[in-house]
Amino acid sequence: MAEKLMKYADATKKYDVVFGLETHVELSTNTKLFCPAHIEFGGEPNTQLTPVSLGLPGSLPVVNKTAVDYAIKLGLALHCEIAEWSQFARKNYFYPDMPRDYQISQYDKPTNGNGYLDVELEDGTVFRVPIERAHIEDDAGKNTHVGGADGRIEGADHSLVDYNRAGVPLIEIVTKPIEGAGDRAPEIAGAYMRAIRDIVRALGISHARMEQGNMRADVNVSLRPSADAPYGTRSETKNVNSFRGIEKTIQYEIRRQAARLDEGKEILQETRHWDEATQTTAGGRVKSDADDYRYFPDPDLVMLHITKEHIAEIQAQMPEMPRERRNRLKAEWGLTDLQMRDILNADALDLIEETVKAGASAAGARKWWLGELSREANAKGVSLEELPVTPADVAEVEKLIADGKLNDKLAKQTVAGVLAGEGTPDEVVKKHGYKIVEDNGAIEAAVDAAFEANPDVVEKLKSGNMKPMGVIIGAVMKATRGQADAKAVTKVVMSKIKG
Repeated sequence: MAEKLMKYADATKKYDVVFGLETHVELSTNTKLFCPAHIEFGGEPNTQLTPVSLGLPGSLPVVNKTAVDYAIKLGLALHCEIAEWSQFARKNYFYPDMPRDYQISQYDKPTNGNGYLDVELEDGTVFRVPIERAHIEDDAGKNTHVGGADGRIEGADHSLVDYNRAGVPLIEIVTKPIEGAGDRAPEIAGAYMRAIRDIVRALGISHARMEQGNMRADVNVSLRPSADAPYGTRSETKNVNSFRGIEKTIQYEIRRQAARLDEGKEILQETRHWDEATQTTAGGRVKSDADDYRYFPDPDLVMLHITKEHIAEIQAQMPEMPRERRNRLKAEWGLTDLQMRDILNADALDLIEETVKAGASAAGARKWWLGELSREANAKGVSLEELPVTPADVAEVEKLIADGKLNDKLAKQTVAGVLAGEGTPDEVVKKHGYKIVEDNGAIEAAVDAAFEANPDVVEKLKSGNMKPMGVIIGAVMKATRGQADAKAVTKVVMSKIKG
């Protein structure tokens, strides 16, 4: 039975919204957190294993130093306090994809704590998200439920377990309760998650591909009568793996909880699951508190000692952060706020920057990635990065245009050839014989033919009405198979109508 929902505007007007995010970021180390098992997305099931990642008796964990350094980098980027001493703890729970029957995480002594992240919203507003902690832990394996609808456990005949992911290093970034967001809570959550993605990519510590599970979030939402009232009972929607899904989850939970509170019904402290098909959340199990996990220090692992000198070394390696980089590029490229927002919304900033580095102008690079290539990506249902064309290819096409060897039409045909797998732009041009017609005699002959076929247009042009000029240019381009230069054609036309 469908849950009753309150209108979103009414819900946010009547109740104060409090939300929080627990973001799991999978680190891009070569090996797992506590063993030397190789990590590779999409590998054959149960082939990336060691006795440690299977939790076999007698196997002992050894911490991955690179993973710890990655955690410190992220802590610095999130303005966290880096603990001199931090500790791993066992988080006890029982599920088929957790072979040890406990997760190695951090509890009361995390590596990073008490930070914040300023996120910029579409209208330029900056909202500060407070961060409780960013701790290190290992991931669980993956269950595949067979026979049920949409891969869910309900109605499944049996389940398969792949332990390749078990032991992969994660950082879990836990926000403090986020207050004061009001009806902008979904927007703030989406902006925060995108900012986290951009930061971990800039740091080079994660691929942060949500569709591959490199990054996902548990979404906590509660309502209260007013901002000075105690927090309400929260729901926690687990493992939401898209920005839009996170925004929609918060919106839905606000509407669902508001309707229940309005009817005097109880809000259960429970885990829920986001269903992309129905755009709803569904109840799962009653949510456990920390005590239920029976945390205690892992006796097989010594405490981490992170010196000030080591933090300083890592600080010196920190790259430019995404927000500062965006502001720099916006100034260098002479963009408006709206133009930069279009680039960010298309996830094209890296591609455009690489294209500019390869020799293209910022305007030319932006034109291709936000125009022809964005249309191609949308038509194929893929990201820009997944298209079979590189920034170097786009820069090469731009150079051919700048050198007068291609016009816009031929350039588009060249790019189409690259996308079709015909080779580099230079190879496509040679294969099809694309070149601008530079022979003025050939252009003049085509213009004369166009004049003869369109005498009424010629009379208008001679009288000073330039609006029909496109008819003549179009006829010439058709006659030259798109290989004439439009500027050269215009010059010949103007000389003829004035002569």
